[in-house]
Amino acid sequence: MREVRLKPIEATPETFGEFGQVIEAAPDGDEFGPEDAQLDLSRGVPRFYIMHIEDRPLKFSNITHHASVTQCLGSIGGHAWYLGVAKPSIAAPGEVTDETAENLKQSRCGHFYVPPAVDDVSVFRISGSKFVKLHRGTWHAGPLFQADKMDFYNLELSNTNVVDHTLHNFREENGVVFFIDA
Repeated sequence: MREVRLKPIEATPETFGEFGQVIEAAPDGDEFGPEDAQLDLSRGVPRFYIMHIEDRPLKFSNITHHASVTQCLGSIGGHAWYLGVAKPSIAAPGEVTDETAENLKQSRCGHFYVPPAVDDVSVFRISGSKFVKLHRGTWHAGPLFQADKMDFYNLELSNTNVVDHTLHNFREENGVVFFIDA
C-alpha cells in the first residue's frame, strides 16, 4: 500500500473554482449574483439537513461523486475541516474520445465516467463562516477533521446517497491511501 501525503490548500473562490464554489457571508438584502451558490437541485426533492459525524481522521481511500446534483457542505460554527477533491469526470455521450474510452466505466447509477487519477486529487481546508458548493460530478472525500466530532449542514437531494452515489476506492483500484498533512 502506497501512502500519498497531501498538503491542504485554503479554500477560496479562486483556489476551489474548478471543483465548485466557496460561499462567504454577504450583507442581508444583496440580490442574487455569481457569488451565490449556483445550485442544480432540479432532478428531485432537495434535502437540507445537519449531519453529525464522529471520528473522521485526516486520511481517505474512498472518493465519491454525484452525477445529478450539486451539493453544499459547511461546518456548524465555522470550525476548520478538510475535503479531498478531484475534478468532475462524467462522460456525456458526445464527449467520449478514443483516449477516454479505454478508462470509461459505467456507474451503478447509469452514467459513464472516468475514474479520478491519483495525481489529480487535492485537499482543501475550509474554515470560518463559509461553505462549499460542489459542481455536479466533483469527486469528494470528507468532510474530514481533527476534532472527535463535528456537525455539518448538507444540501443535496433527498435520495442522493441511494440513486446518485458513485464510489472510487483508491486502496483497491490503485493501492493508495491519502493522508492530509494539516
